[in-house]
Amino acid sequence: MNDIPIITDAPTPTRPEILAPAGDTPSFLAALAAGADAIYLGLKHFSARMQAENFGLTELSRLTDLAHAESARVYVAMNTLVKPDEPAAAYRLISRLTTQARVDGLIVQDLAMIDLARQAGFAGELALSTLANVTHPGALVEAKKLGANRVILPRELSIDEIRLMGEACPEGLDLELFIHGALCYCVSGRCYWSSYMGGKSGLRGRCVQPCRRVYRQGGPAAQALVRNAEREEMDRARQEQSRMDIARKDRRGGSGRDRDGRDGRDGRDSQFRSRNEATAFAQGRRSGRQASLRSPGRKEHSGRWFSCLDLSLDVLAKTLLDIPHLVSWKIEGRKKGPHYVYHVVTAYRMLRDNPGDPKARKTAEEILQMALGRPATRARFLPQKDNIPTSPEGQTSSGLMAGKIRIEQDGSVVLKPHLELLPQDYLRVGVEDERWHATLPVTRRIPKGGTLIIRLPKHKTPKAGTSVFLIDRREPELMRILKGWQARLDQLPGRQSKAVESSPRMPAPVKARPRPDMYVRSTIPQGKEMRGGKNQLQALWLSPRSADISRTMVSRICWWLPPVVWPGEEEALQRSISRLWRDGARHFVCNEPWQRGMFPDSLDEDADLLVGPFCNAANAPALGVLARMGFTGAFVSPELPREEMLALPKQSPLPLGAVISGFWPVGVSRFGLLGVKPNEPFLSPMGEPFWARQYGGNIWIYPGWPMDLTAKRQEMAAAGYGFFAHMQENPPASLPEMKRESLFNWDGALL
Repeated sequence: MNDIPIITDAPTPTRPEILAPAGDTPSFLAALAAGADAIYLGLKHFSARMQAENFGLTELSRLTDLAHAESARVYVAMNTLVKPDEPAAAYRLISRLTTQARVDGLIVQDLAMIDLARQAGFAGELALSTLANVTHPGALVEAKKLGANRVILPRELSIDEIRLMGEACPEGLDLELFIHGALCYCVSGRCYWSSYMGGKSGLRGRCVQPCRRVYRQGGPAAQALVRNAEREEMDRARQEQSRMDIARKDRRGGSGRDRDGRDGRDGRDSQFRSRNEATAFAQGRRSGRQASLRSPGRKEHSGRWFSCLDLSLDVLAKTLLDIPHLVSWKIEGRKKGPHYVYHVVTAYRMLRDNPGDPKARKTAEEILQMALGRPATRARFLPQKDNIPTSPEGQTSSGLMAGKIRIEQDGSVVLKPHLELLPQDYLRVGVEDERWHATLPVTRRIPKGGTLIIRLPKHKTPKAGTSVFLIDRREPELMRILKGWQARLDQLPGRQSKAVESSPRMPAPVKARPRPDMYVRSTIPQGKEMRGGKNQLQALWLSPRSADISRTMVSRICWWLPPVVWPGEEEALQRSISRLWRDGARHFVCNEPWQRGMFPDSLDEDADLLVGPFCNAANAPALGVLARMGFTGAFVSPELPREEMLALPKQSPLPLGAVISGFWPVGVSRFGLLGVKPNEPFLSPMGEPFWARQYGGNIWIYPGWPMDLTAKRQEMAAAGYGFFAHMQENPPASLPEMKRESLFNWDGALL
């Protein structure tokens, strides 16, 4: 039985809870000391912040008891994608959480967690993470139907959209909103960048933040891209010529003459001509490409185009008061230290409790300045200011600028700080993608303008002028406060773990259901493109333009719904779906589970409603939930590696399909572009090409090379996959054809 204490002081829209992050015990205690109403944290597994220290269950049981003694709630983030072999482990962990830690709620992304939590007897709140992508009013209704108690709203919403969501929210469902902390450039749950580049998935809490890097475009960057492509073309030409030479030699039978009696010199001439033709072909492609890249104004530019500032609503947070169902103000920062947690919680408590007090507002702003975050932005919160929260030429690394490196004549590396440094302060030299990047503690007090000698390995010696940031502070007064809280914690006994004997009920698997291949386009097919074939089905991304297609073609197309729907887009999308349905369309792919609510509750027998790949379905319990919602099949998450991809069909209660070729987006963003030109390639620090394109109000970022699992098709079909999709996105004309192709994580691992 779940003995969760009932905390009577429940949050309300007029007095929302201040929800604080905790990545370790000192930060948890700092949240309590600052007066947080609730704390969220992660465990050693199934947490979307795996770089944080996180918590064990015995330790968590003591911390939860301490929080409950202060009438504070504790929520555990189990907000990762669940792989095919993980449901049983997740079930056992939730069972132990229920009996041992007795926390108040779970934060989840994967629909499997809702099913497993209820099977495990968990009676606390279930909150859907931003990773679950509940972005529009109708999605709230579907979330409530699935058993969610709370939805965490996306960070991209304006105050008007937040109010619209609150007014549309069904009774019995609460809302939570991030008011402070780090921002991701891509929409939460719609970023595959880190995973596509090496299997470290943001949906698994392993993101390596490729968005924080410096990218470059135009000029030498464009020429370097062309040169790389030319080398690949020449390599291909030489390989093809070598193959032809071997074939000719085989035909001659090893003699100087061909088998038809011709002199071998003709063959050599032919080889010479063929080699020249191959070279000329490559040079012709090169000259055409160079011509396209010689347009005026192609000077190289670079920047951290996708590195966001920190969200800080600060004094604007008072506008959230009294929005229906919005009962939680959330602070991001599970990788931050106690200094940050204590200061940010203190500031927002002041702003909540004294919304009309100018003195309190000024004090809160001063406290936030010392919280050691990045420079701040309001992002899209103010609708009249469509701010892009990036600063490509500025500093978007976390911490307070402490000064810049000086190199003395004797070669020593020196910092003369702009502010006093205290023992146990933590400094960061440079930024993460610089060779000399390092973090180090301060061991003694350094007065403002004093001298701190920075000792680093010789190969990490920074250049003069490198910025140094104060990223954490353990001031004596805060340490004294935390010591008192630690003493209270030490007096509490921890509850020990008990083995879980039961197992979760898994849905019954079904057999494969073969379907035609889908060729997914953003432009309306013309002429022969519509004819397809017996094993082909044309698919279109649904948009206002594509929905105006001829009525005679409507039923012959599979309609792919967008992976993100914003509040102002829902009504138009619903009208398009209703009209298409009326005109005979029955093939749809939903790229949010919540889009099920846009179709009739009772579907026709010929209705074909598939789960799209952006739903990130990756395990049997989640597929069971989707089957009960009325879906007839599912595309699996494209992130899965080979072993897990092949295991899933034998477990699935829905017929499965997979995306096997084409340009798969590494991310979708609402924040717009600042510095980078759309529809032109840009390069990463490693020379990898990408490009960006705008569709509606969103930016789609693509890699410069396509995903290609077509060689694995037979193996996938044998495992039980019945249908496949090909993403037919046209790359920019200035993007050279790349030899490199991606198997995504097929040959690797999904960490």
